[in-house]
Amino acid sequence: MTNEDTLNQAKILLVDDEQEITNLLRITLNKEGFHQVEEAFFVEQVFEKITKKEYDLIILDVILPDGNGLDLCKKIRECSQAPILFLTAKTSDLDKLTGFAMGADDYITKPFNPLEIVARIKVHLKRQFSMQKKIGKEYFSFQMDRFEVYEESGELFVKGERMDCPARELQLLIFLCQHPNHLFSRTQLYEHIWGEESFGDDNTVMVHIRRLREKIEKDPSNPEIIVTVRGLGYKLVK
Repeated sequence: MTNEDTLNQAKILLVDDEQEITNLLRITLNKEGFHQVEEAFFVEQVFEKITKKEYDLIILDVILPDGNGLDLCKKIRECSQAPILFLTAKTSDLDKLTGFAMGADDYITKPFNPLEIVARIKVHLKRQFSMQKKIGKEYFSFQMDRFEVYEESGELFVKGERMDCPARELQLLIFLCQHPNHLFSRTQLYEHIWGEESFGDDNTVMVHIRRLREKIEKDPSNPEIIVTVRGLGYKLVK
């Protein structure tokens, strides 16, 4: 089975209260070879679906008739590490930062180009399936005084206590741990963690770094582990 065949078997859930949008995305995805595409229009429908089926990627609107997509994203993160891409008309930087803070992996604003969304979906799925293929291979682990991270189990422990850590945060931390004392720009980190095509912006990396600091730093406002080199980027100090 080719990588493209594996990609096209991905199970995708489209969540938006505008059926015209979900229809457009489903038709576009079908043309690109994705045929396991389902739709949901209400928060209640989403909960019903994710409790019965595991999805590989979720497209999520922020404003839904019976709830808030941001809160829904946080709830999904309690039971799924599938990439979540927000698709919304809310365009402010604060809206984007809030979306990432709730556990989203990408943030796309309306109006949108369906082919661009497909391209983003492929990038996220390739990254997701690449991580899954590491089963049976040698896994990375890393220990410091304050935290331990284990790639095999996907777990982060801080001062001996297990911490919930979304997939992208964990991947970012593992990458930095694999290259201690090495300086990376935001663009470099985005390309390594989110894919070769840098669709995102600096805010994506910034938010994930901030959330990691809140987990592993003694004082997140004055980080000593993941430090900022002003104007250049970030590095993990060992």
